[in-house]
Amino acid sequence: MGIGRMVYAGIKMPLEGEAAATLVQLSGNRSGKRYRLGSLVNTVGRHPSSDVALDGDDARVVSTRHAEIRADGGAFHLHDLDSTNGTFVNNERVTIARLRNGDRVRFGASGPEFEFSAAEEVVALDRTMVVPAARVTRPDTGGDTLLTNAVKRARRLRRAGQHGQTTVIMRAMLARAVRRSARGHRRIIAVLTLALIAVSAYSYWRFQQLRTEKSSLDREIEAIEARLEKGGQSPGEIEALLARLTDYEARARGVQDSMFYKLGPEARQTPFIEREIRTLLEEFGADSYSIPPQFVEEVEKYIKHYQTVDRGVIKPVVDKYAKQFGVMQDIFRGQNLPPDLAYMVLIESNFVSRRVSSQGAAGLWQFTPETARSYGLRVNRNVDERYDLRKSTHAAGKFLRDLILDFGAGSSVMLALAAYNVGPSAVRQAVRRVEDPIKQRNFWYLYRVRALPLETRQYVPKIFAAIIIGRNLERFGF
Repeated sequence: MGIGRMVYAGIKMPLEGEAAATLVQLSGNRSGKRYRLGSLVNTVGRHPSSDVALDGDDARVVSTRHAEIRADGGAFHLHDLDSTNGTFVNNERVTIARLRNGDRVRFGASGPEFEFSAAEEVVALDRTMVVPAARVTRPDTGGDTLLTNAVKRARRLRRAGQHGQTTVIMRAMLARAVRRSARGHRRIIAVLTLALIAVSAYSYWRFQQLRTEKSSLDREIEAIEARLEKGGQSPGEIEALLARLTDYEARARGVQDSMFYKLGPEARQTPFIEREIRTLLEEFGADSYSIPPQFVEEVEKYIKHYQTVDRGVIKPVVDKYAKQFGVMQDIFRGQNLPPDLAYMVLIESNFVSRRVSSQGAAGLWQFTPETARSYGLRVNRNVDERYDLRKSTHAAGKFLRDLILDFGAGSSVMLALAAYNVGPSAVRQAVRRVEDPIKQRNFWYLYRVRALPLETRQYVPKIFAAIIIGRNLERFGF
């Protein structure tokens, strides 16, 4: 039988490399855009190399590598890649789901929505009962066609940055050749086998090479971080150390982003808490290759603290105030803020609505009278809206938005969190003291050189600790 277009039970089988399904975006600034699903594995996420690469305001809740849509078993299956904000099919959160014509798919609870359209069912490569619709007019060119198709497809995917699919394609072509078992395919079976061995050997060698390079760079980064944490350097020495740190980080990130390194086992060995910190930083737009070890240690310390000594800070939100806290998250979500920033309220007031500080800050969000009035809250002898959950949360969201916009791109969310604690003027003064306004105008620089007060250096890790616990209640015993 030739390998032209065939029909299985009256359904056309797409030719090699032809798109069998489409995602049509229904929301956001790219509404109407069509994404063709033409590979065995189609990646979805915010990473530019993804097959379905998402960006824009509505994609902020989408993980870098959010999901995969795989053609297998005669259908398309959606696989969530342990994303932070989940994957939904017809408004139901899923881990793995078969996609059918007309299904609505959303990446993240408030993320971009798509319609899945399958013009024709996919026929798996391992079908054995294939019935021709009519005599195939294109002649079978034998094993050379199988090899040609495999090589063309591998090259096409490499140009698109999907180097990891080569082995999958070779295996699929080899399986087809073996099943056909004709005498004329013995040569192609041998060639594909050798190609598979060669690809696997090169991948292993390249990964080992990259692992060695990354280990060396990581040791240099750790040594610089340790020196910075110890302190005692002159301003000139600090600048030299930070310049070296920036260089090593850029080189190490290049290794880490290599496809061969991502395929290796070590890419998944980051400790859980550090992995959660990195996920948050990615969502906040403050991703950094090297996180100061002291920051990670502080987050771990406060997680243990909230599990034991201050367990009463987290427990009431879980048991008693879950509904009110959900309202706060909804308000932040409506203001296009990360909803989990609502956990700041635990650090501000322990969710005690009538709490008043020695400086006169009051309510769940600890507003001073002046700041409260500037954000539309009434504070007088008769009314104090700082104690109103909805109104004060709306005001807190507006304040955070202004702080984020005030401090610009990059690590602006981190600087905004610091400013909420110590005040925007203090953070502005710290920023204006830096020598390089481009490279040093970020939270991590100020954190490393201790330009922020100790209370603020502890405040931000506390927020991270509360969010990580809130996202993993069972893991931490709540």
